[in-house]
Order: sequence, then structure tokens, then C-alpha cells
Amino acid sequence: MKKRRRFTSVAVKPTAADHSFNFLVDLFLGLLLLIIAIPLWSTITLSFRPNDYIGNNLEGMFLLPWNWSTSAYEALLGNAGFLLAFGNSVKILIGGVASALLLTIPLAYVLSIPTLPGRRYLNLFVIVPYVFNVGMIPTYLLVTNIGLIDTLPAVYIPVAISTYNCLIMRSFFEGIPNELKESARIDGASEIQILLRIILPLSKAIIMTIGLFYGVSFWNNFFHAMLYLNSNALQPLPILLRNILMASGMNEYVEVSAFGDAPIAAIKAASVFMSAIPMVAAYPFIQKYFTKGTLLGSVKG
Repeated sequence: MKKRRRFTSVAVKPTAADHSFNFLVDLFLGLLLLIIAIPLWSTITLSFRPNDYIGNNLEGMFLLPWNWSTSAYEALLGNAGFLLAFGNSVKILIGGVASALLLTIPLAYVLSIPTLPGRRYLNLFVIVPYVFNVGMIPTYLLVTNIGLIDTLPAVYIPVAISTYNCLIMRSFFEGIPNELKESARIDGASEIQILLRIILPLSKAIIMTIGLFYGVSFWNNFFHAMLYLNSNALQPLPILLRNILMASGMNEYVEVSAFGDAPIAAIKAASVFMSAIPMVAAYPFIQKYFTKGTLLGSVKG
């Protein structure tokens, strides 16, 4: 009888070159962390700067927490304009993500069906506008003619479908075993039933990932809001933040004076920090889906 060979794992001892490489990687990541953390910490400490503070920005970064002041946040949260703008941004975020997913998911699923007649031309129809943009003026005229001017849907309806996100989701759907779909078709399920009962439960990772992409885009959308919204009652948070920054830099104190006696610099820093809180708070809950959804959605192209 032949004796079976036993294989034992042997630990590979790192060489001097490996230690040098790891040290350079750690050094690079440390520098990258400092580049990100220092401006963030400077913004946070600036938002808590008291009105009677005397000193430079470097000293203010090391101001002890018990010397901080929350006057800037109290002024923002107590201002009706800020709360209105924050609410408008939330409405744009919810409406934009919901409409974008409702349009992107069916389109991506249709494009992923290999037996679909005219699938090649349909893919071309989706990709061509992504490469050749029609421009701002035709888009503005279209939004005007369909009656969306000065309404919140004007911010997210014209950009509800992102070609890049649609192609990533299509690649993910193509990676789902075709046997699952065929067995459902044999049992008499329609394509809508296959999408709702088979595809979507298996696609939580890509849906959460694409939803995060859309959410960040709509929350930070500044250009479309400035272009299509004329009423001050509809302005979202990025527009209000832009007005605060411009007013404080051009001696136009109409916007800034509405926030009380808090320091102007602290109000600007607090508004920047508070505008980033929703996305930062949502990311930890979506992080477990983020890498998986992006990688699985980019296997096929």
C-alpha cells in the first residue's frame, strides 16, 4: 500500500525587505490619516470656539473641551431657516434614493437578461448618453416644459438614473446563477415575480451600495438645486451653507446675522460639520454591504 504524504505548513519568516515595505505602508497610511484627521479636527474645534476666544487656529485646536461653547449649534438648531433647509435636504434624499432605485433596478435587470431581444441596442441606448452629454440648456428647457421648476423633484428626477450605477447593478444581476431564474420560469413565474421574489432578496449588498452612492450624491447636490429652485422655502442645506459662506466672506451679514451672536467662523464650521453628520452616521450600517456589493458588481462587464 502506498503511504499518504503528509503536508505540513511552514511559517515563512519575513525578510528585511518585507519589514521595510510594511514600514513604508504604515508610514503612508499614517500620513494619509493625518491629512484627513487634522482638517476634520480643526473644523470640529472651530465649531465649538467661544465668542470671547483670543488666539490663533493652532491654539484653538488644542482648546480643552470644558472651554468649548455650543452657541453655534444652538444658533443653527434654533434657526427656522436652517431647520427648513435641513428638512428639504432630507426630502430630497428620501425621494431621490427611492426614485433612483425604483428606476435603476428594473432597468439593470432587463439589461442583464441575455435572451432579451434587442439587448445589445438597449445597452447602447443607455451608454451613449453617458458618453455624450446633451448639455445644461436642453436639460433646463426639458425640466421647465414638464413643470418641475421650483419643485423638489427637479433636483433628483433629471438625474434619477446613473449609467455607472446601472452598469454595476447589471453586472451583479448577471452573476446570479441563471438556473434560479429558469426554474422559476418553468414554474410559471413572470419576470416581475422573479425580480421581486428571487433577484431582490439575493441583491441586498448591491442595493445598499448603490443606494449609498445615490444618497451621497443627492445629499450633496448643489448645482441642480441652485439651477431649478427659485423659492427660498425650498432651498436645501448645500444652498444655505453656500449663502452663509458667501455672506461672511463678502460682508453681507443678512444670512449670518440671523443665527444670533455666535462667532461667524464657528457658525460656518458647525454648518459644515452638521451637513456631513447624516452620511457619516449612515455609513457604519451600510459598510458591511459596501465592499461586497462593489466587488461582486464589478466582476463582469
